[in-house]
Amino acid sequence: MSTQWRVLILLFVFVLIGCAPAEQSSPGEAAGPSSSIDTIVFADYNWASAQIQNRIAQYIVEKGYGYSTDVVFGATLPLFQGLRRGDIHVSLEIWLPNQIEAWYEAQANGEVVEVGKSLGHDWQSAFVIPAYLQENYPDLDSVEDLKEERFKALFATPETGGKARLVSCVIGWACEEVNAAQIKGYGLEEHVHIINPGDGAALNTDLYGAYGKGEPWLGYQWGTNDPALLLDLVRLEEPAHSEECWLTTKACAYQDARIIIAVHPVLIEEAPDVVEMLGAWGFRIRLYREVAKWLDEYSSASSNDGALWWLNGNVEIWRSWVSDEAAAAIEAALANNEIPEGWPDE
Repeated sequence: MSTQWRVLILLFVFVLIGCAPAEQSSPGEAAGPSSSIDTIVFADYNWASAQIQNRIAQYIVEKGYGYSTDVVFGATLPLFQGLRRGDIHVSLEIWLPNQIEAWYEAQANGEVVEVGKSLGHDWQSAFVIPAYLQENYPDLDSVEDLKEERFKALFATPETGGKARLVSCVIGWACEEVNAAQIKGYGLEEHVHIINPGDGAALNTDLYGAYGKGEPWLGYQWGTNDPALLLDLVRLEEPAHSEECWLTTKACAYQDARIIIAVHPVLIEEAPDVVEMLGAWGFRIRLYREVAKWLDEYSSASSNDGALWWLNGNVEIWRSWVSDEAAAAIEAALANNEIPEGWPDE
């Protein structure tokens, strides 16, 4: 056979291959990714709202869009560094202005991209007491009051040397350093003894234990944390937030937080359908409050259980975030009681 004929035959074969139809997904089946990312990794922060959001997002990403998912558990600072490096692809809770310096630096370096909104705006405060305590001591309403001996004595324990015991931010969270600076700025170093719990569960357990007994408690809380959603708490008054104060002494209240969704830039190129879904994400504080109440009622339930409960009961909400094809696949998976492979065992 001549060389010319061989070339013509090979060209004919290539044309046939190029015209072959692509494999089609069955109705209700995720189409599958065209991305080179093997697994989309989420930052699994050590507090409840972040984990609930991750489980919901993982279900949508796996069952609706056909990607594998995984999580890396940890605290704010190391997980943010993982996002910057690309070891982590998605963070559903970047709290600003807590991480503002690191966030701006990472943005300027092209290491992170804001793609959507998470829980919304939220209050933060380093100083919270139970409402029943303020009912008994109505004059205790400001951080300045913690300098008075009669109020310090309410929170003092044998380990604090006469100082008020203050349960502050979790070790490794951005607010650990911020709260310490606030306490110094308020001149409270000689009046309060700081306790830094190891994780969010320890912080909450400490508060729940005191609240259940009607005992005094002083410490750090924020608006989306479960106790703040479930208990009657009072924020002690602090000087109003100002940029000048925050950049110097931090002797003022936190600015209300803006909670955003960030991804590593590689995700925009490799999984644009997931990025589009995250841009439409609408899981706000009022929705998380429902999950928190359900988990409180069913104390043996896990974050995985809470995510399934929410997904099954709020189809109209999450359908607005996803494509029609993804929605059909997710509904089919829920009907079959399927569980994402990337969910951690709980």
